[in-house]
Amino acid sequence: MSELGILADRVQKHAARRLHDDVRLQVGGVLKSSAVARGPSLVAGECRLAIAVEDHGLDYADDEGVIAPGQDGAGTVLLWDHGTWAPEGDPDAALASGSLAFALQGRKLNGCWRLLRMRPKPRERQVSWRLVTSHDGAARAAGEPDILEEAPQSVLTGRTVEEIAAAVA
Repeated sequence: MSELGILADRVQKHAARRLHDDVRLQVGGVLKSSAVARGPSLVAGECRLAIAVEDHGLDYADDEGVIAPGQDGAGTVLLWDHGTWAPEGDPDAALASGSLAFALQGRKLNGCWRLLRMRPKPRERQVSWRLVTSHDGAARAAGEPDILEEAPQSVLTGRTVEEIAAAVA
């Protein structure tokens, strides 16, 4: 993996219309964001659907709390993981070509992944990607505990999504 300095990564658990994880990678002064319906996996070779969503400013990186009803993204947000990431090569060129390989060094997620752009379907409004876990030393075998179930708490406050929502209610 190439070194481009320290680039931030964040994974926020987001209980909006549906519970999902937002994977955010710092590229060019913004957080490139994808909604991952079943969350990232540590199981080698496992694919997860990742839908590209709008970029977020770096000031959004550590947000945790409740987004009010009627606001875009309304629901509870928890900072599930944070750390650094290193892309393989130029991340802008890789995203444009549809294949971005990268390594994460986080509190919960470590190892390598690849984002692969999927062929668009008719009338599809957002770009779909597959988030694929690499076969590396950090990967888990099928049947091993799921990191999402093993460690559901925030790395910022130690609370769960339910506890954050209850604190506001």
